[in-house]
Amino acid sequence: MNPGIDCEISAGVATVTLCNPSKLNAVNAAMWRGLSAAMARVAADDGVRCVIVRGAGEKAFAAGGDIEEFVTVRATVDDAMHYHEDLVASALNALRDCAVPTVAAIRGACVGGGLEIAGCCDIRIAGESSRFGAPINRLGFSMYPGGMAGLLALVGPAVVLEILLEGRILDAREALQKGLLSRVVDDERVFEEAALSAERICAGAPLVARWHKQWVRRLMTGAPLDEAERRAAFDFLATEDYREGLDAFLNKRAPVFKGR
Repeated sequence: MNPGIDCEISAGVATVTLCNPSKLNAVNAAMWRGLSAAMARVAADDGVRCVIVRGAGEKAFAAGGDIEEFVTVRATVDDAMHYHEDLVASALNALRDCAVPTVAAIRGACVGGGLEIAGCCDIRIAGESSRFGAPINRLGFSMYPGGMAGLLALVGPAVVLEILLEGRILDAREALQKGLLSRVVDDERVFEEAALSAERICAGAPLVARWHKQWVRRLMTGAPLDEAERRAAFDFLATEDYREGLDAFLNKRAPVFKGR
């Protein structure tokens, strides 16, 4: 199998798979481009209500970047700038900015670039034997600030510095305790639990999911809401889904949301 990104869309769920199993799904330049393209496809499909991101197979989510290609793709400062700003940052930003909820389903190694990818997802579900870290201090290079920013927003400076300064690999339970994960399940249940999470998300009003993501990001800026924003918080009042949700509740039936 050639390294790449697979994107399959079914029943409102896009499954984006990091595919480089011979290298534990280590992410190379082509895969960063492919991840950007997959997220662009998701953004263009109004029928998508949730995205699941996973690694091919069961041994790894992604064991970092493909170190073997670094001697060519990051040989000079200009090359490194292009690699991290045009390829890596574009892919991470596309995932972070995804309008619909994203779920990372993590089996095995989730290291370096894999940890950065998982950290951009809204929900991170991992198996008991999964492991996390960024031991790049042993390779002589630092994490690019653009990639570090997502982890910093997720777990704060103390945990990021512990991960980067020690280069220690964390097990799933410690990663959960430190805020890197949303939940930990038995290894064989990871993909099932991710699918159930997507099912629960898809059962809700899709516009509401988008608004919740939008408002969380906006509130994290710390700036007070202006009057226009406060009024916009009630845009749901004009939607068909709001009327459908109320009617379904009052009549004790399951709602059928249409995203409008």
